[in-house]
Amino acid sequence: MAKIYVEVLSGKEIEAIHAGTMQILRDTGIMVHHEEALELLGQAGADVQQDKKIAKLPEKLVADSIERAGKKYILYGRNPERTTQFGYGDFVLMSSPGQYSWIDTDSGQRRPATIGDTGEAIRLGDALGNVTVVGSMAQPREISEAWRDVYLTGELVKGTGKPTRCWVRNEKTAKYILDIYRAVAGGAKALRDRPMVEAFLEPISPLRLPKDGLDIVREFARAGQPVSIGPMAMTSGTAPATLAATLAQENAEILAGVVVTQLFAPGTPITYGGIPHIMDPRTSICSFGSPEQGLMGVAMVQMAKYYGFPVYVNVCLTDAKVPDAQAGVEKGTSLLLAALAGADTFGHCGICGTDHAGSLVWLALDHEIMEYVKRIARGFEVDAGMVAAEVVNKVGPGGNFLAEEHTVRHFRKELWLAGPAWTRQSWDGWADSGKLSMADRLRNQVKEILSSHEPEPLEAGLADEVDATVKAAERELG
Repeated sequence: MAKIYVEVLSGKEIEAIHAGTMQILRDTGIMVHHEEALELLGQAGADVQQDKKIAKLPEKLVADSIERAGKKYILYGRNPERTTQFGYGDFVLMSSPGQYSWIDTDSGQRRPATIGDTGEAIRLGDALGNVTVVGSMAQPREISEAWRDVYLTGELVKGTGKPTRCWVRNEKTAKYILDIYRAVAGGAKALRDRPMVEAFLEPISPLRLPKDGLDIVREFARAGQPVSIGPMAMTSGTAPATLAATLAQENAEILAGVVVTQLFAPGTPITYGGIPHIMDPRTSICSFGSPEQGLMGVAMVQMAKYYGFPVYVNVCLTDAKVPDAQAGVEKGTSLLLAALAGADTFGHCGICGTDHAGSLVWLALDHEIMEYVKRIARGFEVDAGMVAAEVVNKVGPGGNFLAEEHTVRHFRKELWLAGPAWTRQSWDGWADSGKLSMADRLRNQVKEILSSHEPEPLEAGLADEVDATVKAAERELG
């Protein structure tokens, strides 16, 4: 079976972007808002301008850091059988680590996110099979930002057996979060041996590495946890006006993050987060659903594979505000392109519009789109048995194949069986069942899951230990 494979860059074009990246890192450099990182860069051979916090990186330092970095890793849930693999050819779907606004499931209106939304999002993420890393999805307003990420981490590990993620605020909260994962894993060594969470470093375009982000990376990497690096360079806004130049700058920001991570903790596994966007020239708003998003997503997959990294790209996103035709085109097209290019993981799921809100209906939609795309990516087999000329000869002209053993043996594997979110009814059947749109059916599906699904609970003693850590964070930070 031939694999369907998509690419937008030739080998020569990949080399041109790489060469441009090396020139940017050598001649322009990267601004590093972190004293220890600057000191380590200077010791490693970078040209550091301390007064400007600029480090210019020689190509050998970049190449050595790429070589040193881990290229594969597995994240473990508190249930050791619930794992997510990066760099192994799996499709990884992560629900959003957290949105400030929320689309109410019943009314469809946007409002601030709440603790209740977080609980429902974790339960739904635990139930949806294509969601392999569960994010907190909501940033509940009832909890102070000073310790909210610690609270959310506690809710995540109590609410699902899958690997988990939320946005980490700073070095102080990172320490509490790692304490929670150490408790669940069974100690510091157990967590190092079986990582449970990634750090996420977002370089600020153009060409800056933020202090809080590097503090978090240092804590997580030295605790043996992998690091995902993903700047959001925006074409014609925070990056140049051509896609090729945006890719070169984005690549420079990612590789600078790789260098610093390897100086903090050599061998730390990395996911290359190629997540550039465009600035819409009419509105100056970042676009999540442009056709260029799909093109750059494929190109970023190619660049990541050039260096050997697993790759995360921002696809299966949309600028639409409701689950309509625009949403379907933008989400489905970009996800399919990235999947066929060989991406490991894809834009955070459950997001309405350009980070306008989180939504359980949108999360269910992303789950369904991934199911559809997986079937296309799988392709189909062709050999004498699958061509089945003898079966056609047996049935002959005017017959049918419903009762044939060949049909019974193959149809479940060969054909994708659409779930209740999709319609394949006759017109009359659809009309008689209420003329429901896909959004209506998804809403019903979400409610059914929430009414029936109960995640495997965390054992009581361990839950108490997690709660104690959250309380300690509240006392110190809140």
